[in-house]
Amino acid sequence: MTTPGWYSQPYPPEGASAAEGIRNQLGRPELDLLTILVRESAQNSWDARIPDSSAPVDYRIDLWTVGPAHAGAWRELLLDGAPTERGSFPLRETLRHGSIQVMAVSDRGTRGLGGPTRADAFESERDFVSFIRNIGEPRDNALGGGTYGFGKGIFYLLSNAGTIMVYSRCRIPGGGYETRLIGCTLWKSYVANDSGRNRRHTGRHWWGDISGDVVEPLIDQDADAVARRLGLRAFGSEETGTMVVVIDPILDELAPTEAADYLAETITWHLWPKMISTGSRPADMRFIVTCDGVEHPVPDPRELRPLNMFVAAFEKMTGPDGSELNCNRPKRYLGRLGLEKRIMPPLEPSRASRMVDIEELVHHVCLMRPAELVVTYRPGPKPPSMNQGYAGVFRADEAMDEIYAKAEPPTHDAWNPQSLERPESTFVQTTFRRIGEALENLLSLGGVARPGASNVALGAASSLFSGLVGGAWGIGGATAYAKPGSTATRRRSKADEEEESTTSSGTRRPSPTTTSLSTEGAAAGGTGAHDAVRESFADGREEQRTTAPRRRPRVQYVGDPYYEDREDTSLLVQDFRLPVPGPQRVQADLAVTLPGTGGRETDPPVGASTPELIGWEDSDGQVHDSETFEIDGGESIWRVLVLPAPDTVTEIGVKVEAVKAS
Repeated sequence: MTTPGWYSQPYPPEGASAAEGIRNQLGRPELDLLTILVRESAQNSWDARIPDSSAPVDYRIDLWTVGPAHAGAWRELLLDGAPTERGSFPLRETLRHGSIQVMAVSDRGTRGLGGPTRADAFESERDFVSFIRNIGEPRDNALGGGTYGFGKGIFYLLSNAGTIMVYSRCRIPGGGYETRLIGCTLWKSYVANDSGRNRRHTGRHWWGDISGDVVEPLIDQDADAVARRLGLRAFGSEETGTMVVVIDPILDELAPTEAADYLAETITWHLWPKMISTGSRPADMRFIVTCDGVEHPVPDPRELRPLNMFVAAFEKMTGPDGSELNCNRPKRYLGRLGLEKRIMPPLEPSRASRMVDIEELVHHVCLMRPAELVVTYRPGPKPPSMNQGYAGVFRADEAMDEIYAKAEPPTHDAWNPQSLERPESTFVQTTFRRIGEALENLLSLGGVARPGASNVALGAASSLFSGLVGGAWGIGGATAYAKPGSTATRRRSKADEEEESTTSSGTRRPSPTTTSLSTEGAAAGGTGAHDAVRESFADGREEQRTTAPRRRPRVQYVGDPYYEDREDTSLLVQDFRLPVPGPQRVQADLAVTLPGTGGRETDPPVGASTPELIGWEDSDGQVHDSETFEIDGGESIWRVLVLPAPDTVTEIGVKVEAVKAS
């Protein structure tokens, strides 16, 4: 068996790249290191997929603490013959003290790191030397995600010791397979005594077969035997792929289990186009994240808000609803755009969504090249209401791929037209301008008011007056009413009482259109919606003591209307009670309101949407979808579910009447 050892690269007379320069080639990215790891490593895996294979690429990240069965082998194999300079080779201290933490990024269904193992050999396939030895080589596959290979530096940056182990299996000429194992350290340049004289070293080190004039990887049985001793996952007999093991990973102050959860969600945010199947086309990649052998599920983008909107926009982009973007001077087809707009409650941001600057509101367009890897989420204008959001997807045309690729920094997370010369910069700038024009059309507040109504478009009303809508200004049939925005109360007249004795009871409540709603004028003293509810209960109790035993049904609303996601739809929900005992029939009173004018639009303009009753939900969560529904009065809370009209202020109310005994 070959005995592995370390080789430290001295500066040759003609010069070489210092380790610090290579580590700095990623620049100062805005994304954190774990996010860059996901993006760059998955991009490498996608670019390395087996040509003409319909099978998905398997990609996984495993974090673990090396157990007692393997820790001795790590120390024995990697410390033997290692450089002794503490400041220039931190791996020695990492392995000698405490437990050994590792993180492995691996793929299967890829071609592995094949080709020659020496940089001076000439062959068309150069995956091994491009990843292990050379820096800055251009990509060798058309429409790939990566360019110039700088992204591999993230593996070294994520290691406190600047050290990785690379275990790969590839096909070789003649149809056979070869397994390779090599270690690499990238830290910083230093001066060491070599044969009695000081000599400068680049800070690059390799671990492997040092029997020849160049350090080589361990091959086949030697590689597999050492991998087993280290506890690395073995390859199948006809399986190809690559595993990169980061020693002592930097987890950004996260516990390993927290880091695993974050990596799983980050995968979804940045790689969701590879996770979805469309029509007869299966997903391009499969993803797994584990920590100490326990799997941490990768969220489904179709179920994770607001990524489900980007998935919908992607499907529009690839279907007949997508639009083509063009540059007119010079004339060039740029790519396709899909947009999705929805009524939606505010988001609950996560660490992964904050990393792409998506927090409570989504108003972004996902940019991607033909490889369908997320470049960035470019923000657009904010919608007129906090309860609206939109998502877009732009995919560049294949003929434009090289131009967009050249506009990207080493981390591939932006398109910078200022880094290009004309006319290439014009194409990228025009892309942004065309997307902006499409977003203006998406957010345009069109619509025509019906004759006799206020001449304000429904969408415009939503944006102009949403901040003025009262949260709750009527609470049931026994409540004193005040106008929206007023703190004055109106005494109940005898005529009012007589009218209530002969008609059904109910009040209308405008839906929330912003995250913070005015609650002035809810009841006497203007104390707000929830105080109005309490006063309504007090009024009801007083009424019970002072009126005849015969009681008229009424509605008590519980809290303000709110939005709630149901699958891919956001519904408007109003909680309510029917406090008077006995069977009662409820009916929804829905309309579009024009705040500030007192107008209600029950007859929509031509082509406009109207609110739609979805049903009545009981305390057990069962939804009854009839237009009218019989309920036994009591203290149970019911919920009326409404599909609101887009770009409007939807008004929701409940009418109730007693059901006569048969």
